[in-house]
Amino acid sequence: MTRGQGPTVRRRRLAGELRRLREAADLTIDDVAERLECSASKVSRVETGNVGVTPRDARDMLGVYGVTGEEADALVQLAREARKRGWWHAYNEVFTGTFVGLEADAASLRAYQALLVPGLLQTRRYARAVIRAMRPDATESEVDRRVEARLERQALLQDAHPPEYWAVMDEAVLHRAVGGVEVMAEQLWRMLDVAALPHATIQVVPFDGGAHPGMEGPFLILGFPEQADQDVVYVDSTNGGLYLEDGAEVHRYALMFDHLRAAAAKPDDSLDMIEAAARRFEKHDN
Repeated sequence: MTRGQGPTVRRRRLAGELRRLREAADLTIDDVAERLECSASKVSRVETGNVGVTPRDARDMLGVYGVTGEEADALVQLAREARKRGWWHAYNEVFTGTFVGLEADAASLRAYQALLVPGLLQTRRYARAVIRAMRPDATESEVDRRVEARLERQALLQDAHPPEYWAVMDEAVLHRAVGGVEVMAEQLWRMLDVAALPHATIQVVPFDGGAHPGMEGPFLILGFPEQADQDVVYVDSTNGGLYLEDGAEVHRYALMFDHLRAAAAKPDDSLDMIEAAARRFEKHDN
């Protein structure tokens, strides 16, 4: 698909436009809620992109803001397109936020991981071992569902128009035997296969590099092709993750990522480190 044209990004874009138009009309959220005879919380959720907007709701809001003609028609059409369902809706019990929709539509993905192989690079067996360890109370069917959902996400790296993918990870990722030595060897070879793709780069921050900015924890920076769609930082956690959209926060993480790339071994040297680790695990498996 064309980057930046998915429903999640369209909903985010519409939310930003509706907020901008309300402010330009010098109206508060309470003013709009009163005129539309709805709750202020509904207007607020629309403007943060937390809920979808029906074409009728969009037209009603635009009427309050004095927006008519072609501009109104274009935004109402955007509301229609934003209501389309992406593939991830089939896994709505797994993907509870907007993360996967944003990831699927991003033009660039800059990931840092300190302990785990990034999700887009994980093999089936590695993913299962990680999910099982992090969710010890989950049933086998729940684990299966989460593994399948994670593997579905990975299709975007093979897309006809894939995002630019750059992953930096701590050397610890290469040494932790998640799932056992056989699983780890397979996983490391998989990373080398992905690194061979023209749009993918993988780097490793070596132990002897000392302290580095990534010690604060893992994060992902999602970039979008349209200037109107600002970058987003996703800070992962077991409780669902945190989205950062404030320009200063996004800039701080972009700077952290630049420093991490500088602290990491060069891409070719990083691949040598990954291959050496894979061969060590294979040796222990024999």
